[in-house]
Amino acid sequence: MTTPLRDCSPRLFAAIATTSLIMAIAMALPSAALAGDGQLDKMRARIAAFVADKMEKLGGSRIVYKVDSDGLRETVVADLRDDVYKILREDKIAFSGLAIRDGGVELKIADAKSRGQLERKLASAAEGLPSHTLAVTQGGDGLVRLAPTDAASAARLRDLVEDSIAMIEQRLKDAGVTLASVLPEGTDRIRIFLPGAMQPEGITAIFARKVKVSFRLVDLSMPPAQAQSGTPPTGTEVLLGFKDKLPYLVAKDRALEGDDISYAGPGFASGTKEPIASFRFNGRGTRRFAHITAENVGKPFAIVLDDKVISAPVIREPITGGSGQISGNFTLEEASSVAMMLRAGSLPGRLGLVEQQVVQPAAKP
Repeated sequence: MTTPLRDCSPRLFAAIATTSLIMAIAMALPSAALAGDGQLDKMRARIAAFVADKMEKLGGSRIVYKVDSDGLRETVVADLRDDVYKILREDKIAFSGLAIRDGGVELKIADAKSRGQLERKLASAAEGLPSHTLAVTQGGDGLVRLAPTDAASAARLRDLVEDSIAMIEQRLKDAGVTLASVLPEGTDRIRIFLPGAMQPEGITAIFARKVKVSFRLVDLSMPPAQAQSGTPPTGTEVLLGFKDKLPYLVAKDRALEGDDISYAGPGFASGTKEPIASFRFNGRGTRRFAHITAENVGKPFAIVLDDKVISAPVIREPITGGSGQISGNFTLEEASSVAMMLRAGSLPGRLGLVEQQVVQPAAKP
């Protein structure tokens, strides 16, 4: 039987009570991530030193995860293929043999001018995103091979590790765990120290659940409050707002899911400068989003994270560019958290548990 997370050692709560300032810093990492990498590294080092000291005095749990780097590579190449296909269709470029092969994408384009056009479009899409840069090689008979550069692959892996760390920190915070150190270990592993937590299986259970990201149509056939107090129409359910806590009547069917998102990050609206979370779909998601928005102009469309409605904007026109913004009177920290959750919902594969162990307190002299 696993002890609830909030029923940890009394010594742990005593430590927390006397170190509220450090804890505020420790669990403010989503907002700290908005600062420079150097500042974030210093803050993490400070937290790690504090937690290591508490581990020595209290004991606790040490947990190590490995991110799915193989799944990441497969997803990146599949998204590249979809992006290439989208450009070919939009620009009416004649091609043949588009396929994934040996960690890259290959196709044949007979016209040299069209090959250059494809390269320029891909380079433009990668501008400002080092993790999206490509190595392009050409062979005979119009053969074009596209593959992520080694530097881009390494950047993607670092992003995956950072996104996984942010997800872990948020999940721990949501579960009431306020004293923890979560740090990268090597290139693809994550180490977690939890002073006073002597049952690591209770902690690992937190991460077994995938972040659920979905895009759903809002049902207007009944007022949400009426559906909440009565019986919702068939195929719908009532969900509460992430911030306003108001009820929303939404379709149970998911029009799009987190796997369709290729990028998400915080930013500011161009007109109002209010904090927003922006996102971009992969090729498959772009096509689905274009179709759904074309079919539902004038209707609200709910963006749902873990069964909470983050935003429900009205579709004003078909959205064919494959990107969007989420606003909702967010603070910058909230916008960053929403973007992180969107990314977590699209993390390829799951975290693989490498090690979990109980660390006993150091013996007193």
